[in-house]
Amino acid sequence: MLDTVSPARRRRSRMILPQTALIDRAGLRAKLAALHAGGEPAADLRKNVIALFRAALDQGRALAQKALETNGGGLACAGQLAHVEDELIRAIHEYVIAYIHPEEGDAAGKACVIAAVGGYGRATLAPGSDIDLLFLLPDSSRGHGERVVEAILYVLWDLGQKVGHSTRTVEECLTEAKADMTIRTALLEARLLLGDRRLFERMRTRFEREIVAGTAAEFVAAKLAERDARVVRAGRSRYLVEPNVKEGKGGLRDLNTLFWIAKYVYQVREAADLVGAGLFSRSEYRLFCRCEEFLWRVRCHLHFLTGRAEERLTFDHQRQIAARLGYSTRGGLASVERFMKHYFLIAKDVGDLTAIVCAALEEKQAKPYAKLDRFGPGPRTQKMFATGDFAIENGRVTVPGPEVFARDPVNLIRLFWVADRNGLAVHPDATRFVTLSLKLIDAKLREDAEANRLFLGILTSRNSPEIVLRLMNEAGVLGRFVPDFGRIVALMQFNMYHHYTVDEHLLRAVGNFADIEQNKLTGDHPLASEVLHSIGNRTAVILALFLHDIAKGRMEDHSLAGTAVARALCPRLGLSEADTETVAWLVENHLIMSDTAQRRDLGDRKTIATFANCVQTIERLKMLFIVTICDIRAVGPGVWNNWKAELLRTLYWETEVVLAGGHSTIDRKRRVAQARAELRSALPAWTDLDFEAYAARLPQAYWLKTDLAQKTLHAKLMNMTEVEMPGPVTHIVADSSRGVTELTVVAPDHPRLLSIIAGACAAAAANIVDAQAFTTTDGTALDTIFVSRAFDFDEDELRRAGRIAFAIEHALNGAIKLQDMVATRASQSSPKLNTFRLHPEVTIDNTLSNRFTVIEVSGLDRPGLLFDLTTILSRLDLNIASAHIATFGEKAADVFYVTDLSGAKITLPEQQELVRRLLLKTFLKPLAAAT
Repeated sequence: MLDTVSPARRRRSRMILPQTALIDRAGLRAKLAALHAGGEPAADLRKNVIALFRAALDQGRALAQKALETNGGGLACAGQLAHVEDELIRAIHEYVIAYIHPEEGDAAGKACVIAAVGGYGRATLAPGSDIDLLFLLPDSSRGHGERVVEAILYVLWDLGQKVGHSTRTVEECLTEAKADMTIRTALLEARLLLGDRRLFERMRTRFEREIVAGTAAEFVAAKLAERDARVVRAGRSRYLVEPNVKEGKGGLRDLNTLFWIAKYVYQVREAADLVGAGLFSRSEYRLFCRCEEFLWRVRCHLHFLTGRAEERLTFDHQRQIAARLGYSTRGGLASVERFMKHYFLIAKDVGDLTAIVCAALEEKQAKPYAKLDRFGPGPRTQKMFATGDFAIENGRVTVPGPEVFARDPVNLIRLFWVADRNGLAVHPDATRFVTLSLKLIDAKLREDAEANRLFLGILTSRNSPEIVLRLMNEAGVLGRFVPDFGRIVALMQFNMYHHYTVDEHLLRAVGNFADIEQNKLTGDHPLASEVLHSIGNRTAVILALFLHDIAKGRMEDHSLAGTAVARALCPRLGLSEADTETVAWLVENHLIMSDTAQRRDLGDRKTIATFANCVQTIERLKMLFIVTICDIRAVGPGVWNNWKAELLRTLYWETEVVLAGGHSTIDRKRRVAQARAELRSALPAWTDLDFEAYAARLPQAYWLKTDLAQKTLHAKLMNMTEVEMPGPVTHIVADSSRGVTELTVVAPDHPRLLSIIAGACAAAAANIVDAQAFTTTDGTALDTIFVSRAFDFDEDELRRAGRIAFAIEHALNGAIKLQDMVATRASQSSPKLNTFRLHPEVTIDNTLSNRFTVIEVSGLDRPGLLFDLTTILSRLDLNIASAHIATFGEKAADVFYVTDLSGAKITLPEQQELVRRLLLKTFLKPLAAAT
């Protein structure tokens, strides 16, 4: 089982260059001999020896890189790099035993065995990979062997090689392998490079007999647990838009794990032997090879491109790799999108192969049986769907053969319906038969009433719809049965906001609905849990979630195009005309609630009135509220936070008041009066006269936009500026429940105040998520900004906020220049943003608010952008009443409610054009040049 086969014999298809062309050991040997015959000083001699080895290594690697870049194969490159390393190590060993630690007689060259282990043991090596070596020593002459090993390692280290190594006897190898599964895995793929073959074979024979025999279940359990932990670290989904080529789900490590397990359980030496062992069919083995070749090609290009062992395929590398691999723009998809679509389809194929191996292991009782949901309850005990076409094998629903689908194509949908209703996984054999029968999913089946009824039952199931839909998607059924869904399978969105492919995002959105409905997210979404259970048409909401992004990747607006898809699909699934229109409306408007909550002033009556006019009914408000939450949560980890939750709840309650005709709560004036009364009660030490004077200074919007805790704090801060300290006052609150830190500034008002605050935040790399600005009747500014948390612990968060407050106070009195601080921070920013191209836009609207001009600015985000934008507005003598800051990945979408210094809207066309022109310039050049 331990590999002694040469790279050329193992994978002849890898070789694009003759092996002798990669490194010339004979020539190297002659040059080394000439150096030693030259009588140079020891220091110079070692330096020149290392230079010879480095030149040989660099030449071999350069030839492998050139072959790869001229459309060579990934496995060929990995094999060539492994061969270069093999020959280098053999040459170094020859040099050491010839000139540093010579040994006479028959023992010459056999003082130790050198074996490649781990990935290097498979005779594949990525350009930036570590070199894993086992030095196997005989019990006799161990001292001499250790000296040889040390000399070899020093040469490798001088060459800058990253070497993982161990020096052991046979007995020590077996002892360590018995106790450590990582060492056992490494020895599993040990490959002899040089030394005493009999010693190596003795170790191999004893390893198979004493360690491997009878321990298959133990090994499989350990490797699968290790895989689960690795996938969690790299991201649970194989559809992450910045995947880890090596460690991620569907990556090379998954293929390695499959082969380790198969090698251990089936006692095979080569992947091709898995066909004879009955694990893979020939087509599945070819699929294994295609996946391995593609992933190796991407990995080798990635390492050469970055000059290091970079395994994450980040946005800033994706375009370059796509170009290296020859992808072009086609069919409405950019070259990078076509490349990544191919990548995700390969990752899906790796998942299919994983399922096949796991099912076979169950049959050999080498792993536990599967469940539909590993984290949920076991299979339900209710009676199976009685058609005679399905059976249970090893806890999975299966079919005897593809004839089940040929006889009744509806079974292609019913199979998954049965799995859902009984809480069973689908057997990989059944999935194979489904894949072979996909051509049966035609226009006739799509119009079949029973097939559509079963599919709607899966989609609206109260069990595990996300899991079953994902099984259907990976089997190819979902994209065939709903062709519009097939268009977005494995389609990535080339931006930093969405973490998953479009199809994965839709399935996760449906899963979020199920989680809320099953009260799994009550702690995060108490209002949503209450609202969802009061919705009269859950089917419409689920369908809207399934369809809301289904038209992504088209030339037209995806929300509008998605409505056409909804109007075509819903009647097919049996929905009434009214329900179809409800789904279409939700799809068309699925972004409006999120957009309004994050980018509008919720204290402005016009905002609520406009939104309520769009929604029209409380039932629609409820449905849109649920769709919005499920959509945002499905974007990716960290996108949803308590700050967004609070904004959405505020918008929901304010709109409900309007839609209920004002009967569900008190009117606006009474709410202001009640807010004043609550604050008065919270300030018992104040006299009535002092309180009335203070309250009269505040605008009406203030009473509605702030909660009691904020009002109480503001009153005390305002009092401090008059009684205790004359200068500006800042106050910090780390609010972990909302995921933000709140910074309040009380200071004499002037147009640059918000710009100074934004600059201080930019200098501290703090991301502003919202801002409120109020001005009292006597000219005191009361500004509150909210920055997203950067640290887990409040102490760290408060220290960062303290630096921001220090910068604000000193910038206000002219002690520091924020411009320089922001420029320094911008120079340290990640180059990733340079990968994206966004056309900046500025819109100026006087209809969105009764009192303010609303300026919307969107474009490529960068450190200091908000500082630049607010500086422009202040230099134009515009007063910013409130700012609403939203960032969607690389896209900044900021909204400012402004007036001129007289409190009037910006109505003159020439003034609007000046504002627009200067704001757009901030995206093109530094602020100093823009103004």
